[in-house]
Amino acid sequence: MKILIVDDEKEIAELVGVYLQNEGFETVKVFDGKEALELIRNEIFDLAVLDVMLGDTDGFTLCREIRKMHTYPVIMLTAKTDYTDRISGLSLGADDYVTKPFNPLELTARIKAQLRRSTQYNDRSEKTDTLEISGLEINISTHCCYLYGEEIILTPTEFRIVRLLMENADRVVSTKELFEKVWGEEYLDSNNTVMVHIRRIREKLKEKPRNPKFIKTVWGVGYKIEKGE
Repeated sequence: MKILIVDDEKEIAELVGVYLQNEGFETVKVFDGKEALELIRNEIFDLAVLDVMLGDTDGFTLCREIRKMHTYPVIMLTAKTDYTDRISGLSLGADDYVTKPFNPLELTARIKAQLRRSTQYNDRSEKTDTLEISGLEINISTHCCYLYGEEIILTPTEFRIVRLLMENADRVVSTKELFEKVWGEEYLDSNNTVMVHIRRIREKLKEKPRNPKFIKTVWGVGYKIEKGE
């Protein structure tokens, strides 16, 4: 698998590259935003690691460009300890974030986890494996989502959220359960990652913020998709 690493601190990019290469990954290391944009537009990667702060642009711009064309996982690197960068990155379609300074082993583990989750849908042998509720349809085998027949491009993380909610239709799935099943990590009360992803999914489904048709909020508990009549 080929991984794009974008960081204007060459030492960090090289260090991450060494750890990933030791795990058998092919890496492409870039140290400025202009070159990264060219690669994003012209090459296919399996995952991208983007530093938020770059000299000539920022990771948010790169993430936005990736999401115009691709659904592969994106992990953001941020030097800030507050949630501002994290929320911004997740809102643009990033799948995970890691705060600097970080342990290269932890980043490597997160990369491997994202790759494992994003590829598991392509490893199924079923020709057809679909779920459909009131015009919203997902095909688990092909990892595709459709709204009234029109394809909706979801990131791997967004797809897992929609799938979990559809598989549990009419049941409230708690925020804690969503996070722990989708991200595979322990949920902390201050974590608003799920909320940001739900908001982005609703935007893609053209949901009305105050009266969404598909993903309902059960305040203080979690979210659900109702089967309807």
